[in-house]
Amino acid sequence: MSSPNSVTVSQVSDVTTVEITTQGPQGPSFASSGTTLNDSSKVDGSVLYYDDSSGTFKADSTTTKLTLVNGGNF
Repeated sequence: MSSPNSVTVSQVSDVTTVEITTQGPQGPSFASSGTTLNDSSKVDGSVLYYDDSSGTFKADSTTTKLTLVNGGNF
C-alpha cells in the first residue's frame, strides 16, 4: 500500500506547481457496536434490516418495499 501523503512538484516553462496531498481523519464506523453493512446485493427498493445469523445489517432483494406490502410478514 502506498503512503496516503505525497508531495508533487512539476515545472512547465517558468511556472512551478507544488501539490501536497494528505489523508484526513476517518469518519466514525457504521455502527457504534462495530456491526457492518452488507449492501452488495442491493436492488431498487431494498429495505435495510439486521441479520442475526451473520451479525450484519443487510440490504438485498429478499426484503424490499414490494415484499413488505404484498404479503409481507409483519
